[in-house]
Amino acid sequence: MALYTFKGGVHPHDGKEFSKDRPITELKPGKELVYLLSQHIGAPAKACVGKGDRVLAGQMIAEPGGFVSASVYSSVSGTVKAIEKRKNAVGDYVDAIVVTNDEAYEAVPEKPESDLDDLTNEEILRRIREAGVVGMGGAGFPTHVKLAPREPEKIEYILVNGAECEPYLTSDYRCMLEYPDQIIRGLQCMLKLFDHAEGVICIENNKPDAIQVMEKAAAGKSRIRVAAMKTKYPEGAERCMIDAITGRKVNSRMLPADAGCIVDNICTVIAVHDAVIYERPLTHRVFSVTGDAVVNPANYNVPVGMSCQEIIDAAGGFKSQPEKIISGGPMMGFALYDTNIPVTKTSGALTCFLEDIVSKSEETACINCGRCVRGCPARLMPFKLCDYAEHGDAELFEAAYGLECVECGSCSFQCPAKRPLAANIKSMRRTVMANKRR
Repeated sequence: MALYTFKGGVHPHDGKEFSKDRPITELKPGKELVYLLSQHIGAPAKACVGKGDRVLAGQMIAEPGGFVSASVYSSVSGTVKAIEKRKNAVGDYVDAIVVTNDEAYEAVPEKPESDLDDLTNEEILRRIREAGVVGMGGAGFPTHVKLAPREPEKIEYILVNGAECEPYLTSDYRCMLEYPDQIIRGLQCMLKLFDHAEGVICIENNKPDAIQVMEKAAAGKSRIRVAAMKTKYPEGAERCMIDAITGRKVNSRMLPADAGCIVDNICTVIAVHDAVIYERPLTHRVFSVTGDAVVNPANYNVPVGMSCQEIIDAAGGFKSQPEKIISGGPMMGFALYDTNIPVTKTSGALTCFLEDIVSKSEETACINCGRCVRGCPARLMPFKLCDYAEHGDAELFEAAYGLECVECGSCSFQCPAKRPLAANIKSMRRTVMANKRR
């Protein structure tokens, strides 16, 4: 069987063996939960509760701050302790609602199950918006905005990203094994919005059991199929997936909708299912804690607002103090200096390593081997872009198509000289885009 793929890419050790066979288990939080008001792209949410208020699990505590924004819901019952600045994963202090958990877990009454056939497109989008669903694969773009493009009749593909090409991460994989029917029904909710679209569930071929489970769940379902993709990083990157499945190209000036596509990851599609069928807000997410430093790597269903340190403790803590803890995976995640930060809607994993091999690598001069070029999925010349970034030459950087970088890190992974290609290019890319906005 031919496998879908794209040009370029790399083959890092996948590290899935640590947690892939660990079923998802429920995890209860401690006494304090912290709900950041900025856990999505767009305007921060606005608190709609005050200090001293009692809240229920599933109650809205912050409303959208604009069209491109998302509401925030409490995942426990308890009392609002404070509305104050708290640290996020990158160390910034942002507005947050702090709730003291009463451990009663008294919840807002559940809504009855809805029949999708009875819902209008407007009702589907309203439920997704009111549930606070955002992209849970990392970007955090409000899903109701993504599913309302200007020309819905031109959408031909809804791609469900089950590639999970990021090394070590296994939350999407476990969801496909354990929640296949919710994924199919969530995709059906999305397909109802687009009369001419086909739903494609895209899975790398290193997950044959997930492919089998999802093919069985999709059997007989109109407009839904499973596509097996070549195991290669970054197969799950939005532009790479669109290229692999449709052959269409998306550049930095385009949205996927401009190529007739919408891309959402597995957890987001499950959240859409819960929002549309049960009017259930987004209060929990599946989270992996993995790596060679963890005593018992695991996959948990955790409440938004829970401390990451509590998740580490639930996994047995560390064998010894790790040299590096990453929020996300080793290719596109970022190093943490503090684990006392809250889980957000876009938090997917902690990857913990006993040894920080990157910081111990000694950078040497570029030998012009071209490996970074061969690995780059955007077909750029990362070694040149890094030179321009190091010299602060924004004009040459942009002329060499630096804005087309997808920030996947393939170049740094390939580089025998251990140059910080991806970090320098990413930094320069941010600078150029900020200058353009001015």
